[in-house]
Amino acid sequence: MNIQVMPEHKLSSVAPLKQCNVEKKEVELMLVKDQNGVQYTSSTVVAHSSNGPVGTELENDRETWGKKIDFLLSVIGFAVDLANVWRFPYLCYKNGGGAFLIPYILFLFIAGMPLFYMELALGQYNREGAATVWKICPVFKGVGYTVIVIAFYVGFYYNVIIAWSLYYLFSSMTAELPWLNCGNYWNSENCTDPGAINGSVLGNGTSYAKYKITPAAEYYERGVLHLHESKGIHDLGLPRWELTLCLVAVVFILYFSLWKGVKSSGKVVYITATMPYVVLFVLLIRGITLPGSMDGIRAYLHIDLNRLNNLEVWIDAATQIFYSLGAGFGVLIAFASYNKFDNNCYRDALLTSTINCVTSFVSGFAIFSVLGYMAYKHKVKIEDVATEGAGLVFIIYPEAISTLPGSTFWAIVFFIMLLTLGIDSSMGGMEAVITGLADDFIILKRNRKLFTFATAGVTFLFALLCVTNGGIYVLTLLDKYAAGTSILFGVLIEAIGVSWFYGVDRFSEDIERMMGFKPGLYWRICWKYVSPVFLLFVVIASTLTSSSLKYDEYVFPSWANVIGWGLAMSSMLCVPFYALYKFLSVPGTFRERIAYCITPEHDHHLVAEGNVRQFKLRHWLVV
Repeated sequence: MNIQVMPEHKLSSVAPLKQCNVEKKEVELMLVKDQNGVQYTSSTVVAHSSNGPVGTELENDRETWGKKIDFLLSVIGFAVDLANVWRFPYLCYKNGGGAFLIPYILFLFIAGMPLFYMELALGQYNREGAATVWKICPVFKGVGYTVIVIAFYVGFYYNVIIAWSLYYLFSSMTAELPWLNCGNYWNSENCTDPGAINGSVLGNGTSYAKYKITPAAEYYERGVLHLHESKGIHDLGLPRWELTLCLVAVVFILYFSLWKGVKSSGKVVYITATMPYVVLFVLLIRGITLPGSMDGIRAYLHIDLNRLNNLEVWIDAATQIFYSLGAGFGVLIAFASYNKFDNNCYRDALLTSTINCVTSFVSGFAIFSVLGYMAYKHKVKIEDVATEGAGLVFIIYPEAISTLPGSTFWAIVFFIMLLTLGIDSSMGGMEAVITGLADDFIILKRNRKLFTFATAGVTFLFALLCVTNGGIYVLTLLDKYAAGTSILFGVLIEAIGVSWFYGVDRFSEDIERMMGFKPGLYWRICWKYVSPVFLLFVVIASTLTSSSLKYDEYVFPSWANVIGWGLAMSSMLCVPFYALYKFLSVPGTFRERIAYCITPEHDHHLVAEGNVRQFKLRHWLVV
């Protein structure tokens, strides 16, 4: 039976539908989907027995993923990024080895997975980007703008790290790797051959990882970044043409991956999401065959339960699980919005979040087997070579690779892995911006290719600041402030908006309409109580443990910290500013305005009737 769905302003005339021989729940599903912004001309409602699931076939103009695997690979590709390789293994080693997995896995189950599941379900049910999804509670739409702005900021510097990887990849295509020896035009007079550096030379507690006059360290800081030509963030200089060309290449890859929406990006991830696993496996096999590799792996897995008495370990575990899964950037909402309405996003959330965390753990074996080899080679302790971040993937690991037979091959393979790890994560961030704004402004949706080009272009222009001689200082500032406290704040408000103001019970009913079953009590308790408390803990901890901005020995001037906080506030202020705008723009008394602000748009007719569920105690107590 085909039923013509009427516009929202004619909802009062839907009474005749109740006379049809269709179950009430099926009619509700059809109307809610229309009112939440999914535009379609007709619906086919398939009635089943009272014991069977309700089935619907929705025809609408929103594109969907070509195949289910496109969506899964896109989510995995976004979540599995450079931090899985350059941050988690070091954190695990530093914080008690295997003992670190206890708080890490705990936070995965009580906060990471629930938030991941919540965002996928939110996007899939409403079929909207990060901003317009807040039709469910209009006053919180500012949160959508917050995460869109943050995703935009992250693109400024994340693409530069991918450009570095591309530069290293091109530089690796030589018979002898350029960071193997001293004597190159970029080397200083103090450049020291790695073979001459051992434990007795270092002394005084200096770790090899902090030794800045090795050929690999000088190639990174002097040959690639030209850091020695800058006196600080006040002395940036002009963009380096080599890195600028690499940045252009990265931006064009992103543009042509995204210009046709998920139809194009869903195919790119077949390469970018799977290649890192192939390379990681190859590097792991090679790593464990090296002398000293077992010492590195033992250090990685060494269990020190006493470390769990340190609050810093729990803070590291909480922040790592949060940033690793990527909740809050609007990406999961955007990706899920292109799913079919009845897709099982519960299973997807469990699968993809588990794969992400397992990848982080396994990558530690590939990293620490090589660090063990480095320690063996220089006759130093593992702690002297262990490091994280850019120092690991652009100095220590490349140096280790350069000493192996067939070093050119291993270097090319390694930097291909970094390139693909970065590309699909950057694709996710840019898709969050494009989908979030295109769903909000119809003119952008009609001109998606032009809008995608403009987004990529603006990202490129700002990223030029990070490829100057002092670009690493700009990148460090952006990395600390663009998506630090602000993203934690955004997700905290998002969790409160969905679980408390929209309501866990209503959110659970939405999920039941999609998949035929309600989330269990465990998930509902996590959404309403555990996840918000967890996020509040992380926000407070990150604020209290925040230190002044530094890059190695360089301390940033106070004005740079002011700019950083201004950057962070520029995204966070979207929440109160939009809430104020919404409150002032709706009609009625003070009470009615509050009601309109916190009531889903398709229920606004209930406000006129005085039937506002948020004004009833039951709404706040139900789980």
